Amino acid sequence: MKKTYVIDTNVFLTNANSIFEFKNNDIVVPIKVLDEIDKHKKRQDGVGLNARSTIRILDGLRSKGNLHKGVRLAKGQGIIYVKGYDPEDMPIGCDLKSADNEIITTAITEMKSHTKRKVVVVTRDINMRVKCDSLGIITEDYIPNKIVADETKLFTGFAKHLVDDQLVDQFYSGEEIKLDKDEVKSKFKPNQFIMLVSNANEKKTALARFMNYNLPLQKVTEYNNGLWGLRPRNKEQTFAFDLLMDPEVPIVTLIGKAGCGKTLLAIAAGLEQVIEKGIYKKLVVSRPVQPMGKDIGYLPGTMEEKMKPWLMPIQDNLEFLMNGQHKSMDMFFDKGVIQVEALTYIRGRSINNAFIIIDEAQNLTIHELKTIITRVGENTKVILTGDIEQIDSMYLDATSNGLSHAVEKMKNYELSGHMTLIKGERSKVATLASKVL
Repeated sequence: MKKTYVIDTNVFLTNANSIFEFKNNDIVVPIKVLDEIDKHKKRQDGVGLNARSTIRILDGLRSKGNLHKGVRLAKGQGIIYVKGYDPEDMPIGCDLKSADNEIITTAITEMKSHTKRKVVVVTRDINMRVKCDSLGIITEDYIPNKIVADETKLFTGFAKHLVDDQLVDQFYSGEEIKLDKDEVKSKFKPNQFIMLVSNANEKKTALARFMNYNLPLQKVTEYNNGLWGLRPRNKEQTFAFDLLMDPEVPIVTLIGKAGCGKTLLAIAAGLEQVIEKGIYKKLVVSRPVQPMGKDIGYLPGTMEEKMKPWLMPIQDNLEFLMNGQHKSMDMFFDKGVIQVEALTYIRGRSINNAFIIIDEAQNLTIHELKTIITRVGENTKVILTGDIEQIDSMYLDATSNGLSHAVEKMKNYELSGHMTLIKGERSKVATLASKVL
């Protein structure tokens, strides 16, 4: 049965192309929604981008007909309308000044005008769905563009593989070990780490890095002497160092809970390759200013001083690695060896010969992340770190944020590598808090 979907503002701000996802059903855009979208069009983040895109899409449809009378979206799809509401349909006790109530009333007016048609309000606002249900209005959540069904399905960068007992010995002795594509049940990805487990003794294992089925497995560099005094404390951190120190892997993503060391590892690897080895000319660090794109000009001082409140976690890690030697750290900042960047102004730039760390990347949309990665120039490595369980944006979740998309979409390419860090190493208190709170 054909339905009529009444679309809330937050749906458009999540995905401007959402109106094309309702198949052969009609769509009603409440006139109040256009007012709400207009308030966001000047924002310089993903929300602002979706607001502007929505306006352009509707303007393009307007040229094909009359939005009040209805315009067919495409062949095989429904008709889209922009409609108001009858004030008499406003539920008793509801405030007309509320945008949500105006949208709900638009749905009620539509229900009264088309009694034989099922009218559904689509919104990401939980409270609005509760209100609709209380008023007898059918309502649905809008599921954004999820890269995986849930976060447990996200690529981790690590797998166990059962092998013959002698194969583990051969790997340790330095013999070339290749995996047979036809015999391997799970399809390994480039730069994925594998624990070879003996089928005779499960405690007999070897850690390897898979490149492709035509190349032998590589031994994992363990960095037992550490980098800038930092030694890996578990196998996941060892894997992360192996990726971070490999110039042949220019894109590295690290995901993990608070205290697992993802940012500290990235900074240590960056300092090693910029200051000690000179592979890159500068270490560039940044993180999203929430909301990303918000003008930070109201803070006094230079851009570095304006960004300082947002970059204190980076500052803490730098001080830890440099043993609190402020003079040395300030010297590197003064010489431009270590730089801070505002992601707000990165569009249009081309960053060459740099080791770039984008912290808290889980708060970036797909569009924002694409903008950052496409700034990468020659001889530049970009590290994306974040915790997909701690997202500050109301329009993103663990499976729709830019970092998760980067992990999944890039896992098939040899230019990228990923590792999910599991164990907390900051302190016993931080580990306990991440588990039980």
